[in-house]
Amino acid sequence: MTEQDRRHPMRRSREDVSTAEGVPQTPQTRSPAYRLAYADEDFLCREELRPVRLQLELLKTTLLLDEAEVESTIVLFGGARIPRPERAGDARTATLAGLSKQYDEARRFAQMVTERSLADSGGRENVIVTGGGPGVMEAGNRGAADAGGRSIGLNIVLPHEQAPNSFVTPELSFNFHYFAIRKMHFLTRAAAICVFPGGFGTLDELFETLTLIQTGRMERVPFLLFGEEFWRRIVDWEALQDAGTIGDDDLDLFRFVETAEDAMACMDDWHLPRTRRDFIPNRVEG
Repeated sequence: MTEQDRRHPMRRSREDVSTAEGVPQTPQTRSPAYRLAYADEDFLCREELRPVRLQLELLKTTLLLDEAEVESTIVLFGGARIPRPERAGDARTATLAGLSKQYDEARRFAQMVTERSLADSGGRENVIVTGGGPGVMEAGNRGAADAGGRSIGLNIVLPHEQAPNSFVTPELSFNFHYFAIRKMHFLTRAAAICVFPGGFGTLDELFETLTLIQTGRMERVPFLLFGEEFWRRIVDWEALQDAGTIGDDDLDLFRFVETAEDAMACMDDWHLPRTRRDFIPNRVEG
């Protein structure tokens, strides 16, 4: 008997799945009612089982990241439509073509972060995490791979979405049904948030995270917006301040950066908290 068997003397659930598949086929055993509940996809997808599915999506990723010894992450948010520089000529707008430089910055930044992570913690801290798709997300995972390190991809099932990009570490490639659980996994281990130009999804992630920090539901971490010209054109930050709908100090929750080097220096110089260990790992209210 193994040490694991001594700790868990009861029959394993997986064994019963195998046994149940081998029973004689009768009207009774062919009935959906006879299926083991946890092996019955039709049952698990019932409307009433939504709370269970939410819990499973939260738990699966948490357990696998714990087992992979991922202690903290650097989050890269950004647009799926940002092209690789060599494909900028195929972009549907001149602005989008110009934003291809952000692909290179995301890739270089992820490489630099991963190189430091490997040197400082053996790759356990400050692991790059992206949404696992194309564009900026691909660049982030690609940069980590350039450095010989791991990276996480948090995909979500969408009607017209592609498979995860090929640079995500396979055992750290996750898929979600619930946006809310996916976003929670982006933030629960976050040591820094880096936001590149993007569309509705990126804006959603940006403002939800800023709201959590602003309201004290999440600890303050380095929050970097790549490309000041883009972000000032998209959001009139001072108009919100002038209107009084945000406080004067809310504009101090984030900083603009232009290059990977800027971002690394900004994370190192972030004044609250002062040291890297102060904000690794991050804690979000659970």
